[in-house]
Amino acid sequence: MRKGERTRQHIIEKSAGLFNQKGYAGSSIQDIIEVTGLTKGGVYRTFSSKDEIAQEAFDYSLRIVMEQFLKAAEEAETAIDKIMAVCAVYEDPVNHSPIEGGCPLLNTAVEADDGYLPLREKAAAAHGQFTAFLQSILDKGITNGELSSGLNTEAVASFVVSSLEGGVMASRLTRDNKHVGFVFQQIKLVLSTYQNGATFR
Repeated sequence: MRKGERTRQHIIEKSAGLFNQKGYAGSSIQDIIEVTGLTKGGVYRTFSSKDEIAQEAFDYSLRIVMEQFLKAAEEAETAIDKIMAVCAVYEDPVNHSPIEGGCPLLNTAVEADDGYLPLREKAAAAHGQFTAFLQSILDKGITNGELSSGLNTEAVASFVVSSLEGGVMASRLTRDNKHVGFVFQQIKLVLSTYQNGATFR
């Protein structure tokens, strides 16, 4: 990797944690300079604006999280176990998250809802990607005979994403992981109602 590419990646990685903790609006170019250890000129030789950095930092954060979701799912056997393993990536949102500062999808969606449109569009696309990933797991579970064909996989995948994000938010807000734990219990309860037979219990 060339020096310019290394600098670009360094800015993206450091800014990802910064934006996830302080938010897009709450982070300034000076903050980026401080976390990267670069000069203002060094930052602007690589990126044209804070907006450009924010978009690439979000892509980086999302990629890190999705890699962990994929790894968790691959290591589980049944469809339900895969869904629960994906959720478990955020089993300790108070003390540990894939990206410092919590869930980048949640943080960005809340902040960019009525603000910065490009980030809102990226967050919306990420939400769709996450939902589709979970839906594909559930669809395969139906195909394999693990889950009932009466399962609305799109609806349940949406429910899992919404519940998980809400649980992460509540746990980080109260500094208590019990909320995300409650979410896990209810997600597993819902999924268990669609199991076919005792083999997959």
